Parts: sequence; structure tokens; C-alpha cells
Amino acid sequence: MWVRTLNSSECFGVLAANRFAHLACARDGRPYVVPIYYAYSEKALYAFSLLGKKVECMRVNPLVSALVEAQMPKRGWISAIADGRYEELPERIGFKRQRDHAWSLLSKHANWWEPGALKPASVPLANEGQHVFFRIVIEEVSGREARGEQG
Repeated sequence: MWVRTLNSSECFGVLAANRFAHLACARDGRPYVVPIYYAYSEKALYAFSLLGKKVECMRVNPLVSALVEAQMPKRGWISAIADGRYEELPERIGFKRQRDHAWSLLSKHANWWEPGALKPASVPLANEGQHVFFRIVIEEVSGREARGEQG
């Protein structure tokens, strides 16, 4: 087995080609990792959630990491880590375009609202429940690939 480091273009390719990640955040020096579905666009990951521990952690400490990984043939794997900053996309002046963009990206995929919530019927408004659209603005990427045989 051999392992190689991915360049930034390859890392962004991994992020764009996948939809499932593990999101790491921290609060009071304590890490918290959760699964999320996301959509990638223009060096940002867009996601959706209900209020809870994840959102509370990111509101306190917006520095987060997302790990995306995929299995490859012959026991191989590829992974990319996106380090970035949490930005909430509330339903108010100044955020509508970004929120609608998040909705349009996410809603292209089946079950995009899982695992964090029940499916909303339309773009949720701020005063309609506890839906949170957010993005992770990517500041740095890194990644590795392992192959079962050289080639």
C-alpha cells in the first residue's frame, strides 16, 4: 500500500465529488464530531440543520473542520479535510441571496435535509421553527490517498 498527499485542486475535487462529511467543532476545549450532508460550491460547504449542540458549538467557536472520505478499490481510500469558518445564513436582509443559494444547491440531492432534520416543504423562514442554513467558508484544505498497489 502506498499513501500520497493530495494537492489543493485534488482536495477540492474530493469535496465536490462527495456529499457526506464528518463535521468537527469545539466548545470549551471539548471536541464534537457529527455527520452532515453538504453541497459544495465555490470553496464553501453548504449545509442545513435544526438547532442543537452542533449549531451552539459553532456559534460560540466558528472555527471548524470537515472530513470527507471515500473508499477506493483494493483497500484504498481518499480523504480531504476542509478547515474553515462557520457562517450562519439567517433569513434577513443581507443573507437572502446566500440562503437561497444554499437551498438551491442542497435541494438538488435526495434526502438533503438528513440526518439533521425533517424535510422542509419550502425555504424555511427564521420565524418558522428552528431551521438553520449555514456554510463553512474553506480557508485551508489537505488530503491523502492510499492505494492497495502502486500505479
